Amino acid sequence: MLRANRRRLALIAVLVVALVLPFIPPFTGEDYRRWLVGAAFMAAQAVAFDFTAGYINIVNFGFAAFVGLGGYTSGLLAVELGIPPVIGMVVGGAVSGFVGLALMGIVRNLPEITRGSLGLAVPSLLDSPENLPYYYVILAMLVVTFGVLAWVIRSRFGLAFRAIGQNLAAARASGINPTRYLVINFVLSCAFAGWLGGFYAHYYGILTPDVMLTSHTVEILAIAYIGGRGSLWGAAVIAFPLSIGVEYAKVQFSTLPGVHLVLYGLLLIVVMIYRPGGVAAAVRSFDDWIGRRGRPVPAEKPGRA
Repeated sequence: MLRANRRRLALIAVLVVALVLPFIPPFTGEDYRRWLVGAAFMAAQAVAFDFTAGYINIVNFGFAAFVGLGGYTSGLLAVELGIPPVIGMVVGGAVSGFVGLALMGIVRNLPEITRGSLGLAVPSLLDSPENLPYYYVILAMLVVTFGVLAWVIRSRFGLAFRAIGQNLAAARASGINPTRYLVINFVLSCAFAGWLGGFYAHYYGILTPDVMLTSHTVEILAIAYIGGRGSLWGAAVIAFPLSIGVEYAKVQFSTLPGVHLVLYGLLLIVVMIYRPGGVAAAVRSFDDWIGRRGRPVPAEKPGRA
């Protein structure tokens, strides 16, 4: 109980820091606040990705495609039908939750609808040129994504997910229907991916098929594994310093395209070798150490005379 309380307090402290960070230099500048928006966006995606990779042990390499599908769904609804972005984002999430197609080929080959590589211009989510309102919107979306998926993991569904991820045959033998729970997990993960993709569309205001590139999935995978697969919170927390650090590296090494993927790869290799459980495992080890130091040392029993 004490350990759980410490972790809840730690997560609350992290959320408070995230809330006040835009008012702490250098994040008072618009460029840095844009980095914060990107970091929160990556964090929310990593949580949704870890929900599948960390619990049912399936790596969804098409994750970016579902983000793109949600973005295009919301964008097209706004452009063609005038549906408000807030509603379009929800519809985009619903569509992504039930569609699993080769979207990259569809988007590139239907330019009369999606405009292909020319890009689809979509209306902004908010009537503001500043990044701060968008940051709090995506931060709220991150909290909702984490809260809902963490609640599912603590339910009986979470027990089934863990059983399937650890040993599919044993889970089936114990009476669990793997197909049912695999579908539930995958649909939820993709639905949140689509919802977040809707935010992407209405924040950047332009969509191209590049949003669906596998390299974007690789970035999310790296964050989830570095943060700690099967923790949810590890990916959410580590995404902020990692994403901001990567953006800084892009600026400093602007003549080296793809340097951010190299950095992600190197960090992933280091974590896999020295701390396979990621940051979450390191925090758990530290928490266990704190717990052991806090226990009273039992008094020695007097021996017989």
